[in-house]
Amino acid sequence: MKRLITSLLAFAISVSVAVAAELGDDGLYKTDWMRDTFLDLREDLAEANAEGKRFAIIVEQRGCIYCKKMHEEVFPEPEIATLISDNFFIIQLNMFGDREVTDFDGVTMSEKEMMFRWAVNYTPTLLFFPTDVPEGLNARQAAVAQMAGAFGKTTTYATFDWILKEGYANGVSLQKHVATIANR
Repeated sequence: MKRLITSLLAFAISVSVAVAAELGDDGLYKTDWMRDTFLDLREDLAEANAEGKRFAIIVEQRGCIYCKKMHEEVFPEPEIATLISDNFFIIQLNMFGDREVTDFDGVTMSEKEMMFRWAVNYTPTLLFFPTDVPEGLNARQAAVAQMAGAFGKTTTYATFDWILKEGYANGVSLQKHVATIANR
């Protein structure tokens, strides 16, 4: 009987691990909804718009316990996973990475230099963008919202939903939108 319980427990743990996002060679979590691009933000925005999706960037780092929490407990939630994959075009940047990124204003630098430029200090951080970014703005200036840190399922869902409904442009505070979603 002990052996059966141990086997069932081991199976349950392996199933839960299989559902979580996988770690890539760079030590960052990888999901099906993350896009692999040339990291030219104007091109990425244009591609997102062509697909009828909202463009966002997720910044993470190797060993981030809050990134792990989001990828294991929040993003796999079916309602959240579907909302993201159906409506968002998301690229992942490494807070300490060396890949070249071309910002909306044409400035090109490494991921880690770009994080300094954008004043991104926490992981995970999600930057959300409008469908049109005026010339001369960088990503920090263009972002309509920034979600820095790990949040629970309700706040995460509500934030993505608020972006889709353009609450930032319609005078709806994010906090009020979160409360509305939490009370439904």
